Amino acid sequence: MKKDIHPEYYPDAKVICSCGNTFTVGSTKKVIRTDVCSACHPFFTGEQRLVDAGGQVERFIRRLEKREEIKAEEQSRSEAEGEEAEAVEPKAARRKVNKPAAEKKAAGKASGEKSAKKASSKAPPESAE
Repeated sequence: MKKDIHPEYYPDAKVICSCGNTFTVGSTKKVIRTDVCSACHPFFTGEQRLVDAGGQVERFIRRLEKREEIKAEEQSRSEAEGEEAEAVEPKAARRKVNKPAAEKKAAGKASGEKSAKKASSKAPPESAE
């Protein structure tokens, strides 16, 4: 083992549970405080109770309810907008129409001819000898 890189080890560290149970273990901390131990955990005691640390279950349920509300609101909004849009303009008319490749090529050549004309107009006129 390398020296001066490891934390101090306490072979007689004390564990204190919220139920009042205490026992000793080996640890890098002198005192460990815990919410649940083998004396009070539902798995070991056989009783059925909800172990909730800091209201996590309630928080989770609230998040689920909020998510469902938002989903329902968005769905109703999108349905209302969809009906309005279809009444004004059919979906087929809203789609983009892609130009065929031949039209794109012709458009590119036309713009190339224009730029060539601009370049030639800047050049000095050639003599007709």
